[in-house]
Amino acid sequence: MSSSPFLRSVHDFMIVRRYSRRTVKSYLYWIKFYILYHKKKHPSELGEAEVEAFLTFLAVERHVSSATQSIALNAIVFLYARFLNKPLGNIGEFKRASKQCKLPVVLTQGEVKCLLSQLTGVHYLMACLLYGSGLRRMELVRLRVKDVDFDLLQLRIWNGKGAKHRITTLAPELTELLQRQINRVKECLEDDLKNRYLGSV
Repeated sequence: MSSSPFLRSVHDFMIVRRYSRRTVKSYLYWIKFYILYHKKKHPSELGEAEVEAFLTFLAVERHVSSATQSIALNAIVFLYARFLNKPLGNIGEFKRASKQCKLPVVLTQGEVKCLLSQLTGVHYLMACLLYGSGLRRMELVRLRVKDVDFDLLQLRIWNGKGAKHRITTLAPELTELLQRQINRVKECLEDDLKNRYLGSV
């Protein structure tokens, strides 16, 4: 947490309005960087030209990615529009960071087997579902028992990327492991309920 009273007030402003911790940390970083770049001048004394200069500096001198520059821009727009209640005007003249093409990293079958061989238990099952059914991490975490169709060997995914629903395949080799895990969870829940009931007597 910064010792700057101004940054502390920005921090408290975001916390009260339930901004995520990640967003708070990111915005404070870029707001502080923006202030330091302009020799610690108060943001209320700066305007569109100074914002454009800072964003151009990030692209030309720091060689940040397009995504990083966008986060910095979002932080500064928030600072002026929400915190200072002084929305910025046209700031479209800054140098845009170039988008970098990313090549996908694809593991060979041998590499996948080697990776899975290092895992056991529920971690092995999770990794197999991620790889075999093409699930994203949050889709796996949100997967419910009623979303598993053992008869049709399908998984129903709700609110995936882009808030879209879809159906994906379930590898037959995973059905026994998945059923065992479901039964194990049910037993744990039943034991927990029994303990709670006995503890209240």
